[in-house]
Amino acid sequence: MARRYGGNPAAALILIAADIAALILVLWILFFVFDANRANDLVDWVHHAANWLATWSRDLFTPDNAKWRTVLNYGLPAVVYLAVAQAFAGRVNR
Repeated sequence: MARRYGGNPAAALILIAADIAALILVLWILFFVFDANRANDLVDWVHHAANWLATWSRDLFTPDNAKWRTVLNYGLPAVVYLAVAQAFAGRVNR
């Protein structure tokens, strides 16, 4: 882990922010797929945060299965945030 965040502190902050965003999105996917109690405050907070993070992709895919729709529409931004952060952090480190 030290190697991933090593180097320029600005690059480390970019990677950490992307990791946190991806974690929130993946948590929402897991909560949705495994039918977590939506009345729970943590589940509600993660849902709202994931909705904000995935605003641009929430209705990009529209399969009939709600679980697949959630995996696709919230998983894509998680992957994009990680990939863009990795590229951007690499440029900052140079």
